[in-house]
Amino acid sequence: MGTWRTSMRVRFHELDAYGHVNHGVYLNYFEQARVELLDELGFGLDVLRDRGIQLVVVEVAVRFRSPAGLGDRLVVETDLDQLRRASSIWDQRLLRDDDLLASATVRSAATDAGGRPIRPPADLVTALTGG
Repeated sequence: MGTWRTSMRVRFHELDAYGHVNHGVYLNYFEQARVELLDELGFGLDVLRDRGIQLVVVEVAVRFRSPAGLGDRLVVETDLDQLRRASSIWDQRLLRDDDLLASATVRSAATDAGGRPIRPPADLVTALTGG
C-alpha cells in the first residue's frame, strides 16, 4: 500500500489556552487520516457498517514532539505496519513541512456489529495490502 498522505489545516477551535493544538485533537487528526484512507479505497465507514463490519481502535500510543498552531498546514502520513487475523497496527506521523510534530501507533480490531472479533474480508485485506 505504501505511505498514505492526508492534508489538513489547524482551525481556531482546536487550540488550547496556550495557542497550541490541544493534545486530544491529534487523535482526531490521526483518525481522520485513517478514515479518509479507507474511504479512498472504497471501504468508508458507511460501507463497512452496511457489511456488518466495524474497525475499532483498541490501543493508541502518541509521542508529542512539537506544537502545531493556528493556520498551520499539516500532513498526516499513514502506513499499515501489520495486518493480523482480526487486528491491524498503523504507524502515523503528523508533519508541518519537514518537521515531525507527533507520531502515533494505533492498534485496531475488526469486529462484527455485536463487537465480536472477526477476520477482515478478503477484499479489504487486498485493498490495504495492495495484493
